[in-house]
Amino acid sequence: MLLNISTLYYNATMKKVKNTLFSNKPVTIDENSLIMALESSCDETACAIVKGGREVLANVVASQIKTHEKYGGVIPEIAAREHLEAVNVVVDETFKQAGVRPQDITAFAGTVGPGLVGCLLVGLNATKALALAYDKPFIGINHLNAHICANFIDTALEPPFIALLVSGGHTQIIDVKSYSELEIIGETIDDAVGEAYDKVARLIGLPYPGGPKLDKMAQEGNSHAFKLPEANVGGYDFSFSGLKTAVLRLVKSFDGQELPVKDICASFQECVSETLYKKVKKAAEERGYKQVVLAGGVAANSEIRRKVFSLKELGYDVYAPQMKYCTDNASMVASCAFFFDKSFDNIDTEVFSRAKEG
Repeated sequence: MLLNISTLYYNATMKKVKNTLFSNKPVTIDENSLIMALESSCDETACAIVKGGREVLANVVASQIKTHEKYGGVIPEIAAREHLEAVNVVVDETFKQAGVRPQDITAFAGTVGPGLVGCLLVGLNATKALALAYDKPFIGINHLNAHICANFIDTALEPPFIALLVSGGHTQIIDVKSYSELEIIGETIDDAVGEAYDKVARLIGLPYPGGPKLDKMAQEGNSHAFKLPEANVGGYDFSFSGLKTAVLRLVKSFDGQELPVKDICASFQECVSETLYKKVKKAAEERGYKQVVLAGGVAANSEIRRKVFSLKELGYDVYAPQMKYCTDNASMVASCAFFFDKSFDNIDTEVFSRAKEG
C-alpha cells in the first residue's frame, strides 16, 4: 500500500509537535494547483485530487449503504469504524488514478463539519497526517460550502448566483455574492428536505435509503392524486414538518386498506418540489440574479431537478452538479478549498457537528 496514514500522522506530529502550522513554505493557489481532499462526514469515505478547482484527476468513493441498510439509517459508531478501515485504501487508489505523488500536491483539504463527529475525525486526522508528513498546507472545509462548489467542476460558473442547497440535513437558499462572500437568506425551520423524504419513505414502508426509492416510485404515480399542504412560511424560509404529518394522517386514513404508494409518493414530491421552486425563483427575482445553482445530495432528485431547470424557460442560467458529484464526495471539497476557503489552517483545527451561525 502506498500510504499508512496512522504511521505518517504519528511520525509527523512527533517531528513537528512544537510547530502549530502545517507548512512554513510560501504557497500560491492557482490554476495549476493540485488539491487532494478527504470527505468522511457521514457514510462515504471519499478522496479526490482536483486541478485548478475544476478538473478532477481522480474521484474515489467507498459507500457504506450496504452496511447501514439493515438498520434503516446510519449508525455513527459503525460508520466511523468503516471509515477507519477504508481511508488508507481510498487514498491509495486516488493517487494511483491521478498518476501523481503526495509530494506533487499543493495543499491537502479535509471536511471539518458539519457531520458526524466520529466520522469527521477520521478524515480530518488523515488529512492532517498527509499535510504534516509532506510539509504542505492544510485547508479545513465546510461541507455545505463544498456542495455548492460541486457546480464549479467541469464548468465555467462564477459568482454571483443564488444557490438552493438541499441535502439530508440542510435546506438553504444562499446568496453567493462572490467567492469570499456567502449569505444564507433562507433555510428550513424544522425538517430538511432529505430528512422529510426519508421519514415519509419509512411511513409508507420503503427501505433505506428512502429518498431515492421514493423518487423512483413518484415517477410512476399521479402527482395530483392528493392535495397536500404547503407551509405558509415568510421570506425564503421553509417548513416540511407539517407536510410530513399530513402524509402520516393520509396513510392512517386508509386504515388497513392497500396504500396507493406511488400516488402518495408523487403527491408528496410535487408539494416539496413546487415549494422549493417558488422560493428559489422568488430569491433570484428579488436579488436580481440570472444564475441559479442547485446543490446537495437531494439535487439528484428527478422532479426537484426538473423544476429548477425549468427556470431556463424564464431566461435564467441554471446549474446542477453531475450526478456523481451531488452526493458526498471529495472532489467538491477540493474545489471548495480552491474557490471558497483558501486560508490555511493549523494543527488545532477541530471538527464541528452542526452548521455554524454566520
